[in-house]
Amino acid sequence: MNTPTVNLSSEHHILVTGGAGFIGSNLCEFLLGNGNQVTCLDNFATGKRENIAPLLSNKRFTLIEGDIRNLDDCMKSCEGVDYVLHQAALGSVPRSINDPITSNAVNVSGFLNMLTAARDARVKRFIYAASSSTYGDSESMPKVEDVIGKPLSPYAITKYVNELYADVFSKTYGIETIGLRYFNVFGRKQDPKGAYAAVIPKFVMQLMNHESPTINGDGTYSRDFTYIDNVIQMNVRAILANTQEAVNTVYNTACGNRTSLNELVSYLKEFLGDFDSEIKNIEVVHGEKRLGDVPHSLASIEKAKKLLDYEPRFDIKDGLRHCIAWYWENLK
Repeated sequence: MNTPTVNLSSEHHILVTGGAGFIGSNLCEFLLGNGNQVTCLDNFATGKRENIAPLLSNKRFTLIEGDIRNLDDCMKSCEGVDYVLHQAALGSVPRSINDPITSNAVNVSGFLNMLTAARDARVKRFIYAASSSTYGDSESMPKVEDVIGKPLSPYAITKYVNELYADVFSKTYGIETIGLRYFNVFGRKQDPKGAYAAVIPKFVMQLMNHESPTINGDGTYSRDFTYIDNVIQMNVRAILANTQEAVNTVYNTACGNRTSLNELVSYLKEFLGDFDSEIKNIEVVHGEKRLGDVPHSLASIEKAKKLLDYEPRFDIKDGLRHCIAWYWENLK
């Protein structure tokens, strides 16, 4: 892993909310591996116990089973914490369309609870998972942090409200905040199952089972797919940021390149074909466009490069090769 080391001694304490989830568990594993004390807060609604099972025996790791919708759980998890990496959320645009009330309760009320708890515990910095969905119907390309459109889903609204609350808390209470607008993150430990599975693990699992993946639309929609280790690096850079200009703002967290869904499936078939040659011949099915989907997404990462010294180490092909090798070893 080429992610930079966090220069924090074991006396420093980092809370990862949603720490049993895909991104959260990878963050917990990395931070522990670099000598930090880590607390994980998770209610296991979407997180998985197996993601953190190898960490439970580490004396520097603490699991708090709780819910960010419960302020007391948030207050307890922030005790003695230096930095918060807030990953807990209900993701998925379709999920939010089907159940906007629960998405709002978790992503807005839960976020406000965590901000309040972090403020009261006087944490040094609150770093949170924002979302590229905030760009909404903006047609500008690439996406630049200060140019957004109107949200296209309840989920997008909740993530934009997070940014508004963080901005108000930094100005009103003096707590340092950094929002990381994640662009289609993928990698090891991402769940391929369930109604709201992300496209890459879902397609990988289908192809490994010799099933035809279904692309929503004609496959020309494109995304800035971002490998998990690039995301870990951005969280680390956000912890280490040491200038006033670099905090109390938001950053695109991406690779800076876009890939169409048709291209994505082509890569998946090619790389999976190295393990099973029959996969290269599997046909793709095209379905209806998905409600609330943004047609194209491409991030400018110039701000992160300039203020956080961020440099993505993995492009889409590198990330997919690592990701597919992990899925083949763990799920085949």
